Amino acid sequence: MLNRMFLRNQARVSGRSAGSFGLVFHRGGGMKKGIVWLAGIFLVALLSGNWCAGAGSKLELCSLLSDHAVLQQGMAIPVWGWAEPDAEVSLSFAGQTVKVKADPDGRWQARLAPLSASKTSLEMTVRSGQQSLVVRDILVGEVWLCSGQSNMALTVSSCLNPEQEKAGGNQPLIRHFRVPLLHSAWPEEKVTGSWQVCSPEVVAGFTATGYFFAREIVKELGVPVGIVNCSWGGTRIEPWICPQGYSRVPQLKDLNQRVQAADPSTEAGRKHYLAYLEELKNWIEKARVQVEAGQNLPKPPAVPWIDGDQQQPTRIYNAMVHPLVSWAIRGVLWYQGESNGSEGESYYHKMRALIEGWRTVWNQGDFSFYFVQLPNFQYSDPKNAAGGDGWTLLREAQLKCLEIPRTGMAVTIDIGEAKDIHPKNKQDVGKRLARLALAGDYGRSLVPTGPLYKRHVVEGNKIRIFFDNVGQGLMVGRKDGLAPVEEVPGGRLSWFSIAGEDRKFVPAEAVIDGATVVVSSPGVPKPVAVRYAFAMNPAGCNLYNREGFPASPFRTDNW
Repeated sequence: MLNRMFLRNQARVSGRSAGSFGLVFHRGGGMKKGIVWLAGIFLVALLSGNWCAGAGSKLELCSLLSDHAVLQQGMAIPVWGWAEPDAEVSLSFAGQTVKVKADPDGRWQARLAPLSASKTSLEMTVRSGQQSLVVRDILVGEVWLCSGQSNMALTVSSCLNPEQEKAGGNQPLIRHFRVPLLHSAWPEEKVTGSWQVCSPEVVAGFTATGYFFAREIVKELGVPVGIVNCSWGGTRIEPWICPQGYSRVPQLKDLNQRVQAADPSTEAGRKHYLAYLEELKNWIEKARVQVEAGQNLPKPPAVPWIDGDQQQPTRIYNAMVHPLVSWAIRGVLWYQGESNGSEGESYYHKMRALIEGWRTVWNQGDFSFYFVQLPNFQYSDPKNAAGGDGWTLLREAQLKCLEIPRTGMAVTIDIGEAKDIHPKNKQDVGKRLARLALAGDYGRSLVPTGPLYKRHVVEGNKIRIFFDNVGQGLMVGRKDGLAPVEEVPGGRLSWFSIAGEDRKFVPAEAVIDGATVVVSSPGVPKPVAVRYAFAMNPAGCNLYNREGFPASPFRTDNW
């Protein structure tokens, strides 16, 4: 009978793990050829009855439940850990006492009733038998999971004005938890880490985007904010998606089949693993004969789990996100896409899988999911009126993600850097994400973002564009560093193009008319389509609302 613990330990040999075998044999994310003989050792030990799961009996808490933690206000709070199998565990916090029983593997989970925000340092006591633990300096407020690749991982020390930001880092209501960089073939239960109280001495290492977001929320709400930094530079979206996410999106059929085949709880996976174990048993016999004869080992059978580095589907989710699942959060901040930058609509499908999958496994309903649209980068030729180069289609896929309920997009097309894939203005990124949360989660009557294309109407030789999020009106604006956006009186809109039935785009004249923009060109008497800032780097694109937020790039066609 297939033993899951046996498979987990084999998988850890092939992936990055805290296990000793992984440390000795793993380098660069894959399994060295010839190492599979370890699997034979595990199998022999299992069949001979000598295998021990090694489950500890020490009272233990999940690392998120540690000193300086922030708990989510206003909702039931799951907390969990490990103890003796079947032991009773008692938890006391903020006037509540909850008793639960550990399962046969020693895992337990309790649930605290909803709490109001509190800036007062609180203690939690957990007891089981003769063992007890005390967690100190717990606050209750807002918790956000910050995830993605390097632009989310970028620290305060690497953003604009780092010395000034560090000097102003006395923000004890902000707490930061950094998840270590790990990947695994199997969903892990534990992850190491600790909370840090924001201060000038430690803020330099915080996620800049998450920190500036949290600073705005603290300023507006006056409550503690915990940011869980779960990001990894250079990673694609696929390893962040959980199996449940892949299964929800028909357009990801091929990826889902691969994920299902690697899961022994599915029919496809069960057959796959049983076939592998049969091959492994035969391989062990052949290997023994050849070793006894002083010959090289035969080629081992291919492992059935998803092997390889951190870019493979589900591997980062398994090691970095799964151990966090159920921790009460208000929502997710996501900054990723550069590593999938050549994609178009396929990225939308992957975002659906990511968002719907995480919401499914968290079992907390449709929590808010706010993401950053990729900024301007590199160079685009203004004479190429059709655009479509570089990350253009990726940004369009991100725009389409707003169709997913309870999502929001921070537009950053005006604050990128042509020569740096890691633009240093993360202050405005954090502020724009915070604007989405203030409007979407905290009841503020705000225009949450810049103008978003809504519809268009052909009016003779012109096309009129209508927008959502016009706010107090449209304007030609200019953004300079960290300074607020300024209106350019008499300025002309740039990076608009127009095409007729021949589908050939030419630069267009665009004029603000009330809450709309009217686009035309003398060379296109019968226009059918408009594009705006539809380029990798539409440097100087300048359509804003009067609240100071840029319009997202868009096109009215689908050519």
